[in-house]
Amino acid sequence: MTTEDLLRELTPQVLGVITRRYGDFASAEDAVQEALLAAATSWPAGGTPGNPLGWLIRVAARRMTDQYRSDDARRRRELLAASWSVADPGPAPGQDDTLILMFLCCHPALPPGSAIPLTLRAVGGLTTREIAAAFLLPEPAMGQRISRAKATLKASAEPFRLPPPDQRAGRLRSVLHVLYLMFNEGYTTSGGPDLARADLSGEAIRLARMLRASLPGDPEVAGLLALMLLTEARRPARTGPGGELIPLAEQQRGRWDRALITEGLTLVTGALRRGPGPAGEYQLQAAIAALHDQAARPEDTDWAEILALYGILERMTGNPMVTLNRAAAAAMAESPAAGLAILDTVAGQLGEHHRYHSVRAHLLEHAGDRAGASAGFRAAAARATNLREQQYLITKAAQVAADSRPG
Repeated sequence: MTTEDLLRELTPQVLGVITRRYGDFASAEDAVQEALLAAATSWPAGGTPGNPLGWLIRVAARRMTDQYRSDDARRRRELLAASWSVADPGPAPGQDDTLILMFLCCHPALPPGSAIPLTLRAVGGLTTREIAAAFLLPEPAMGQRISRAKATLKASAEPFRLPPPDQRAGRLRSVLHVLYLMFNEGYTTSGGPDLARADLSGEAIRLARMLRASLPGDPEVAGLLALMLLTEARRPARTGPGGELIPLAEQQRGRWDRALITEGLTLVTGALRRGPGPAGEYQLQAAIAALHDQAARPEDTDWAEILALYGILERMTGNPMVTLNRAAAAAMAESPAAGLAILDTVAGQLGEHHRYHSVRAHLLEHAGDRAGASAGFRAAAARATNLREQQYLITKAAQVAADSRPG
């Protein structure tokens, strides 16, 4: 495990301990970020300490103590700081503060657009750049949003504990979206040399399992976990020997993880049967993933049903990325022209996103416009920030261009 991976894994544990001890999330988050920076600077050269969690907690605690000493209430806080043990601190045996952190960051005083980025940073360990990419926003704007969210949370002075059951439901939607974005970033990273980060998607699955154990009767929690498992099941076939991207239609489906597929199918089937009303967005996405995973061959995929589900999901969310996926499904269920017509409706919103150009290029290729497809793949490659995706798109552009040459 690299230093970066280790630090990302330990971040929520350290932040939970410091927040629980000092009762100030905003200051604790700043102190933990400083401790992480110190570790990232010193560990690669001097070696990882024997107890990395304790090391990070001690450094963050020292930062908090320094901050308390500089405050107006210096004497009272110094007495409090002096009373804390200097031994290697850590979470209580069997205690995991991550779920508490998630609900804390999704405080009702914060709109979802602020709560979710804050939680992704505090719990998921994502950088501001990665979070900004997920929200299709400039990095400076996202940094300001996170800073304002921390200030609002500090002013709320909420204690570090799980909210009462009657208050959890109001925060649950944001918590679910955080886990969804964490998983997506782990399954296909927004940047860097690797296609995916199994540690991050694995952590999202672990937290989703924990959340389901806390709320076993919630169909959307079950739907999200099912979506993650059904998607994660394809990971073994997503890359080739050199780490290159293999698209869904070309994957060796025998390599998919059948145990995860079975578990995911059981979850989504139960959630759809249990829900008192219409299926939620994660249940719908899980149902779409299930249709893909149940197809023994690409040509066996029930594209008509997938198209119908994307139509419901689009009306429910208004998300242009859902429209993008509906366009791809329409091309398979009806015709490339039908897909391209749908795609045109989100050109203004997604015209600078690499996925828009990638889907458009694929549809043009199916329509027989190889010159247009090659240009589209090149446009997508120019906008992609994940190296493996970029390499795949460049290769596709060259292949389609070669196929279009006469003779």
